[in-house]
Amino acid sequence: MVSNTNTIYLTSEGKRKYEEELTKLINEDRPSVLEEIAAARTHGDLSENADYDAARNRQGEVEKRIAEIEEILSNAIEVQDATSNDFVDLSTTVTMVDLSENATYVYKIVGVGEARPLENTISYTSPLGVALLNKRVGDIVTVNAPKPYEVQIIKIEI
Repeated sequence: MVSNTNTIYLTSEGKRKYEEELTKLINEDRPSVLEEIAAARTHGDLSENADYDAARNRQGEVEKRIAEIEEILSNAIEVQDATSNDFVDLSTTVTMVDLSENATYVYKIVGVGEARPLENTISYTSPLGVALLNKRVGDIVTVNAPKPYEVQIIKIEI
């Protein structure tokens, strides 16, 4: 994958999730915050109005997140789901054995903003993701983490 520094690769699922979050922020959260601000204004002096301050802070958070998602989507390239389990690519699920621990792990390779390691999804730019990309079942790869380790790929699923 060749990209400029702003390009973000997303799986179809990841792009859909960002689009859904953006829609919710624009159609539900933004109007709700505006209602909160309007209601808080009716409570008098804005300089000492905690409800107003909280609503304005929430508005800032919502607007910031909208801008973040719009930036992500404007730079996103949607990667089609893998159609082959011959090698590791975005959207494939990889079962591997950590050779130093003799422990088995399963991770789905996803785009940067989609990664949730505690939910077994890792970014293709993470040290493990980089080591696994384009490798095949049986390959032993070294993960260039702060403490390097080796894993062997035992299964690739689409």
